[in-house]
Amino acid sequence: MQKKKIDYIDNLRVLLMVLVVLHHSFITYGAPGGWYYIEATKKLGALIPMTLFVATNQSFFMGFFFFLSALFIESSMIKKGSKIFMFDRLKRLGVPLVFYSLVFAPFLNWLVERFGSGNKISFWNYLQVYHDWVSFGVLWFVAALLIFTCIYVLLRPLLNTSTDQSRLLPSNSRILLFAACLGILSYLVRIIFPVGWTLRPLGFQPAHFSQYIALFTLGIIASRNHWLDQFDMKKARPFLRITLIMMFLVFPLLYVIKLVSGCSIDAFSGNGTYQSFLTAIWEQITGLSIMVFLLGYGREKWNSQNSLLKKMSRSAYATYIFHPLIIISLALSFKPVLVDPAFKLLFLGPLAVILSFLLGELLVKIPGLNRIL
Repeated sequence: MQKKKIDYIDNLRVLLMVLVVLHHSFITYGAPGGWYYIEATKKLGALIPMTLFVATNQSFFMGFFFFLSALFIESSMIKKGSKIFMFDRLKRLGVPLVFYSLVFAPFLNWLVERFGSGNKISFWNYLQVYHDWVSFGVLWFVAALLIFTCIYVLLRPLLNTSTDQSRLLPSNSRILLFAACLGILSYLVRIIFPVGWTLRPLGFQPAHFSQYIALFTLGIIASRNHWLDQFDMKKARPFLRITLIMMFLVFPLLYVIKLVSGCSIDAFSGNGTYQSFLTAIWEQITGLSIMVFLLGYGREKWNSQNSLLKKMSRSAYATYIFHPLIIISLALSFKPVLVDPAFKLLFLGPLAVILSFLLGELLVKIPGLNRIL
């Protein structure tokens, strides 16, 4: 990776972290997806834009995390050496996994049981009947990143390790072709593993892993070929147009197909239906288009940080780990408020973002803990 100013990469991570908090806030109040505590709205006028938001997020944000994480893996390993690099990875990724599974997940589930379901059970008594001691929750991403990194380290001696290549960034047509092929592959995987099917106890959804594996690999390739230097607004603008078309023209057409065909929402999740094929293609073209746009826009227009962005960037990892506590606590606090859940979202979403980052900032200031977070 060339030594150039890349503040925009940290800024993009902050943006993705904001989307993660909002994504889980939307699911809390009725958007499709699984979460600890759900209080779903039944208002169709709210559910449609909420579904568009989480579907668009799902099309790119976690895959983008894998891409951005992979960008610096090879250079870091070369600098530190494989043994020190893996020790650092195990500490930074493995310790939060153990903490989340053995401490944090039981506490979050007890909160929902005690204050959501109304079962007046103490935390200690709840632990006596708790059995999910391997439960990564939102840290499935951390577990997957650790696995991907280990596989890369093991395979690296067999690969061409030259970091001074100069292949050009693929053309727009090749990027779209790649997205379409990734959509077809996702569709095939979802015949067996529909969206929502989760590999326990890791929390992996194979329906999305074709993209995650591909983008992690592309992150390493992009680093070797200095692709970041080739993104600009000229590259970004066509993909912004494609994104808008996919979100506001094609996505509504998918909803029309649901109404006309009379199918359930499950038909768009997998099992070999034509609806799932269209969804998979929409998802990958939308997701890759958003990523290309953000990389081009970020490099040219957002490549600087003020003090707030620096703090948010530093605390992003801690925010990712602990944001479920904020969302669940707020949702349970809002539970007695007698308004439609969609209205609660208008308050919970922004508040959850602010409080999650504030908590993250406090945690990274704790000596010792800041070496992990």
